[in-house]
Amino acid sequence: MADYSEQKKICAKYAADFVVAPEHLVLGMSLSVKEGMMPINGLRHRPEGETTGWFVYAGQEASTADDFYEPLHVSHVDDWSPLIRKYLGLAPGWRFLVTDDGYEDVWFDKTLLDV
Repeated sequence: MADYSEQKKICAKYAADFVVAPEHLVLGMSLSVKEGMMPINGLRHRPEGETTGWFVYAGQEASTADDFYEPLHVSHVDDWSPLIRKYLGLAPGWRFLVTDDGYEDVWFDKTLLDV
């Protein structure tokens, strides 16, 4: 059974609802995350089908290319970056930006719910 205590702490810190991102579902992850590029950006749309609603990329801007995001099961997130998991409990509409030197920004973006 997954431990969601860190995710729940992040949600409490930012007064965000906790919405689980189950280990067997997928998120969209850019290869730039696996390559170690910074900062790491995450945004969550509403979950749909077998997806969590999360899209995560590294760098300043996301690409619009069809193959920019790779489907990745939540269970493999730590293999790509250990910085991400604790934010995956944030509800749809939330975003995060983190760096490997400890910078963290988390905010609600209502436009993510209007997709």
